[in-house]
Amino acid sequence: IIGPNGAGKTTFFNLITGHLRPDSGTVDFKGKSLTGRAPHQIVKQGLARSFQHINVYPRMSVVQNVQVALIARQGQTFNMFIAAAGLHHQEAGELLTLVGLADAEHAVAADLSYGKQKQLELAIALAAAPQLLLLDEPTAGMAPAETMEMLRLIGQIVAARGLTLLFTEHDMDVVFSLAQRISVLHHGEIIATGPPQEI
Repeated sequence: IIGPNGAGKTTFFNLITGHLRPDSGTVDFKGKSLTGRAPHQIVKQGLARSFQHINVYPRMSVVQNVQVALIARQGQTFNMFIAAAGLHHQEAGELLTLVGLADAEHAVAADLSYGKQKQLELAIALAAAPQLLLLDEPTAGMAPAETMEMLRLIGQIVAARGLTLLFTEHDMDVVFSLAQRISVLHHGEIIATGPPQEI
């Protein structure tokens, strides 16, 4: 999804993921209505997202950030008889390896560079085991080298896991290197949809 600032790209993502409720119409995914469902219920339907502005637990370690997402996916958030520290540690480590953060497992999330925090956010989204991955400007604010690394990671992960990727982005090099189909949003309306060469 591309379009100028204020076109409605993030609002569109918020409608899909339950952070906003539509005034009219419905949001459907795989034949089921998501309209009116809370974000945590929508995640259980197979959708996960990253945010335009980094959304991690800054005082927790990198691995703890991913463990929290895995614990939530397994519905273990309200069990006071289980120590969270050991839960899903191996799976969290595997996700961190997948996004290139294996060496930063014990670092405090706030101490990571901006690009590394974006990689952590990707690992958190993947912890939900999505079928549809929504990334809101995944390379915004990154240095060119970080952008190339993120593009490589996203491309590899999407292909390896058979995910559908829906993303918003302002960097046209990113768009044309990842997208197979592009929709142009302007004032909340889709004004064009098609393959990259046509757009």
